[in-house]
Amino acid sequence: MVSQAQDGTYYTIQDFETWTSIDLRYKPTKKLRLSLSQQLRLKDNTSTLDVNFTQLGLKYKLADFLSIGFASRLIIENDNEGKIQGNEKHLRWHGDIEFRHSIDRFAMKYRIRYQNKDELERTSDEIIKTVRFKVASTYNIRDWKIDPTFSAELFNGITVNEGIFKIRYTLGSDYKLKKGSIGAFVRTENELFGDYPKRTNIMGINYKFTIK
Repeated sequence: MVSQAQDGTYYTIQDFETWTSIDLRYKPTKKLRLSLSQQLRLKDNTSTLDVNFTQLGLKYKLADFLSIGFASRLIIENDNEGKIQGNEKHLRWHGDIEFRHSIDRFAMKYRIRYQNKDELERTSDEIIKTVRFKVASTYNIRDWKIDPTFSAELFNGITVNEGIFKIRYTLGSDYKLKKGSIGAFVRTENELFGDYPKRTNIMGINYKFTIK
C-alpha cells in the first residue's frame, strides 16, 4: 500500500515481505558456537529483491544463564526509491548480551544488541548506530516437537538521537532434525514516528544445519 504526499512523492506505508535463510553452525566446544548465514529478503509484496546478505558470527556461553555474541554482515541492498537507485553495499556488525532463565514450562530470553551499519562505497554517509532490546518466550508443550516462540523487540536509534523508532513482533517455531532444525515465523514491524510510518508484515522460513 502506498500514499502520495502533497509534493507528489509516493511512500510505501504497508508492505508484505518474505525472508529465507540458511545457517551453518559449528560447535567446537560446548560453550562456543560459530555460524555462517546466507539470507534473502523480498519486498514490494514479495515481488522485488530487498536485501541479500552473508553473515559470520560467534556466540560464547559465559554461564548457563548468560552468553555474548558478535557478528559481521556484508549486505547487498536494493535501493529502488528516489533519484539515485541501484545496489548498495553495506557492512554491519553487532554485539550481543543475552540472558535466559526458565519459569515452569516457559524458557525466557532477554537480548541487548548494539549494531553499527555503514555504506562501503560512500565516504560521506553517516554510520547508522542502533541499540535493540528483545524479549522472547518459548513454551514447552509436552510430547510435542514444535514449541511456539513469541518475541517483541524495540529499536532505539542513537545516530541522531532518534529514540525508539520501531517495534517488531514475531511468532514462530522450529522443528528439530538430527543435525539441525527447520523453522518458520510470521512477523510484523511497525515504524512509530514520521509523517508516513510504515507497517511491514513478514513471513519467513529458515534452515539451520549444526556440526558438532
